[in-house]
Amino acid sequence: MINKKSYDSYKKSADYIKSIIKDEVSYAVVLGTGLGKLLDTMEDKIEIPYTDIPDFLESTVKSHPGKFIYGKLSGKKVLCMAGRFHYYEGYEYSELARPVYVMKLLGIKTLILTNAAGAINYNIHPGDICLITDHLNFASVSPTRGNNLYEFGERFYPIDNLYDKELRKVAIESAIEEGFALKEGVYFYTVGPFFETPAEIRAMRLLGADMVGMSTLTESLTAGHCGIKVLCLSLATNYSSDRIENMDGSEVEEVAEKASDKFQRLILNILKKI
Repeated sequence: MINKKSYDSYKKSADYIKSIIKDEVSYAVVLGTGLGKLLDTMEDKIEIPYTDIPDFLESTVKSHPGKFIYGKLSGKKVLCMAGRFHYYEGYEYSELARPVYVMKLLGIKTLILTNAAGAINYNIHPGDICLITDHLNFASVSPTRGNNLYEFGERFYPIDNLYDKELRKVAIESAIEEGFALKEGVYFYTVGPFFETPAEIRAMRLLGADMVGMSTLTESLTAGHCGIKVLCLSLATNYSSDRIENMDGSEVEEVAEKASDKFQRLILNILKKI
């Protein structure tokens, strides 16, 4: 059983990864659906399966490779997370803080989060990439709840600039250079694994949500606690449930595949600029 809030346990995981990559790395990318091909452009790749890392979590999502991949993207040393962890897999929120705390101990200063999400805003359509400016956390997700680890940060911490404004400017400029405009919006977190009811979606829209998904918040909130800058990009892979019937997620992979080239070029351009 992993000690959920032990600094020594996080350090044990980080030390193992350091022993393999033998380097400090400043940039990390969590690869959401449709970004797997980004790894094809990576130089000097080193792969570290999660199952090999002491005290780490195990991915249960079949489509996720379940490993860290370290190498060079756009000339920068980057740690990619191919396969993230979700509450709906059975993990506690305190456990879901582990990947980002481990990243902090590896030296990560900037974290790019990507995800596949449903489009709530009527002006966002499948294939669009939405720059996340804020979130709504009505599920009361709190990965840093419990005994505070002051090695990472203070117990009470601000999140008004959680999705870093300067990084967002870089993303907007990068998209324009690649020939398209980013949408911008608020991400609404749901626990899953079921999709939302039409009534819930209508309520989310009234509250100001633009995208909805089942990931990302545990990572961004933990990053906020330990001082890692966050950029978040959501790929709209489907309309929300009040815009289509019998939504089962079958369209997600297809849309993500079609948008993968655009998404990949965007991430590489952003990495080149930061």
